Amino acid sequence: MNTTEAPRRVAIAACLSLFCVLGVGAQSVSPKVDGIGKADYPHSFNPLFPRALSFAVASELAAASASQSDGSAPPALVTVEPAPAPDSPIPDPDRLQSVLLNNDVFALYGKPGARTMGILGQYSLEAIGPVMDDFVRRYDAANGQRGIIPSFYIIYGTCWPEGEIGILQDRVVKEYIEYAAERGWYVYLDHQIGKYSVESAMQKLLPWLKYPNVHLALDPEWRTTKPMQEIGSVTAEELNRAQTMMQDYLVEHRLGGRRMLVVHQFKPKMILNRDAVRSDFELVQLIHCADGFGSPTLKRSTYALNAEAKNIPLKSFKLFLKPTIEGAGWDQPLMSPEDVFALEPRPYLIMYQ
Repeated sequence: MNTTEAPRRVAIAACLSLFCVLGVGAQSVSPKVDGIGKADYPHSFNPLFPRALSFAVASELAAASASQSDGSAPPALVTVEPAPAPDSPIPDPDRLQSVLLNNDVFALYGKPGARTMGILGQYSLEAIGPVMDDFVRRYDAANGQRGIIPSFYIIYGTCWPEGEIGILQDRVVKEYIEYAAERGWYVYLDHQIGKYSVESAMQKLLPWLKYPNVHLALDPEWRTTKPMQEIGSVTAEELNRAQTMMQDYLVEHRLGGRRMLVVHQFKPKMILNRDAVRSDFELVQLIHCADGFGSPTLKRSTYALNAEAKNIPLKSFKLFLKPTIEGAGWDQPLMSPEDVFALEPRPYLIMYQ
């Protein structure tokens, strides 16, 4: 769609009717992001809390407001709350909705400066804008009235031979975070874990949450001492511990709102005891990404296996562009945005390597 001429997007019809029931009027603030990632007003990030993408909790609130008999105002369902003051409590999660209710997230994946490690590394920071805009416009045209939030998906901790981890320079990470924040974009920092514990990987990632547009990711494929020779894994217990650490950090440092934690999977062994993974942390939104390259048939099959994990309801999908190095795999043919949004359940985070 032509985002320079189109009026500001509104929420889907169900959401509108729900807002009316709840008495959310002109004072409700919803930071819509258009097809090229420009906010409707100067953005001040406050990652949002997704209580239920199915509106389950919102419906409960609506029912409660409709049954009130004391004449008091019904409870408001808002999409943004200001960050808490230093001496105030964390905002009540029941008053926050998910940014994913009205938006999808699109990400360019890779390692800055590394041309062989994804599309993000094939362009300088100065040249990446038009590339992002082109992809986002295509997804904007395919997802109806929903918004698109552009994002960088950065390989922060790279697995080296024998499972050693190379950490991206702080200076580079800050440059990308600040560039993204100025444009209303998100940044995902991905740690490949290597020979180390999930806990140690999280300890390296957590300080970056001080930037309110930053989210985190773990890639079990590289949790190994033999990268490129064997596929690694994490356990449900480790993922639950990672979410606990992340939530505790947000509370301890009084970082308002909710953040996402992405975990990748394309083989059953990558998440052991998967049925025991929790996704009910109030401040951490767990995203389950279907990784791996191949034909559309193979990718749909991988996604279907991930979809069986209904205890991790929020899904993500990764696509692979033709690589710059000989012999590396990629998606042939590449699925279209319409193909991606036709997956069941629909993914909310889409990334291109």
